[in-house]
Amino acid sequence: MNILLTGATGTLGSQVLFSLLEDKFSRIEKLYLPVREKKSLMPKERIFKMLESEHVPKFIKNNLQEIRHKIVVVPAKDILNPECFLGGNRITHFIHSAGFVNLSTLPEAKDEIYKENLDFTKSIFKAYTYYIDKFIYISTAFSAGNLSGILPNDYLKDNHTAHRNHYEASKYASEQFLTEAGKEANIPVQILRPSVLGGNIMDHPSFFISKYMVFYLFAKFFYRSSSKDSVRITAHNDSGLNIIPTDYAAKVITNVFDTDIEQLNIVHHTTTHIAKGIQKILDTVDFQNFSLTQNIIDTATGFESKLEQFYYNTIGIHLTPYLTSKPCEWDTTLLQQILPIPEYNLEDYLANTIQYAKKQGFKNQQW
Repeated sequence: MNILLTGATGTLGSQVLFSLLEDKFSRIEKLYLPVREKKSLMPKERIFKMLESEHVPKFIKNNLQEIRHKIVVVPAKDILNPECFLGGNRITHFIHSAGFVNLSTLPEAKDEIYKENLDFTKSIFKAYTYYIDKFIYISTAFSAGNLSGILPNDYLKDNHTAHRNHYEASKYASEQFLTEAGKEANIPVQILRPSVLGGNIMDHPSFFISKYMVFYLFAKFFYRSSSKDSVRITAHNDSGLNIIPTDYAAKVITNVFDTDIEQLNIVHHTTTHIAKGIQKILDTVDFQNFSLTQNIIDTATGFESKLEQFYYNTIGIHLTPYLTSKPCEWDTTLLQQILPIPEYNLEDYLANTIQYAKKQGFKNQQW
């Protein structure tokens, strides 16, 4: 098979790359990786810096020379011109893992978020219509929006509009576009939806993640604060946050990308209770001067401290919609049949992931 994977240097994309090489190596003929230049590193240098790092599986370390022969690094500027690098080869599986994660709710942010997610996805699909056999889209479990109850794998039967931000809405719009475009072009489309990504639970090093986002930003905010001010954190008692280890999500993707499954939510069967999760995080970063409230805190209600104001003017504005989400669970019957998620204590896992991030200084991997 010939695979094209976007986002190979990203949080999930890098783990998908590792998993593909580890589990599908003998079946892969060519693995095309579109990559941008970054900080004076050329695309090929970025990929092999990553593959030579301490964070890759032993299989990759032991077979790096053979792997080099199968990987074709494509400068990102050429991604919409497949004829310039395919050399007559056909892509059997296009895995689109690249995405622009921005949880802003500001009206002025909408155009950029939709451009990076929806418009770019449209351009890619149209550019590769005559070159691919299947398109796999890595979306988000939150593309259905802020819904309650048991959520099925098929989000596309109904027209969901309860999105918390432009990111969720843009990913859902991309799913809708791809479903219709795939039918018109007679190209199978598969939609895979991981929830919030956390550190490794199966692979070494334990609790590793290459980029600290979402709940890690919450932890980093209070870890780096030198203020002794108190903060009221808006969070609802019945809300939960669904967190899935990144390595587990990547292994599921590797297991299902060449199956006939059309939609799959890659989620934990149990959500982490918001209040208990916040307590674990703040205990781990040694921040105790907080209280939880059911009330919305904003400029209209006023702030009780400068730190509280700073929180709500920065990450609070993005995270509060998740800390106050409607209670929901996902149907994981099919997911558990594909790859049962390891059993572990959710709150201990959360504390361990934050502890690992602290040791790394909350610094993202530079590759």
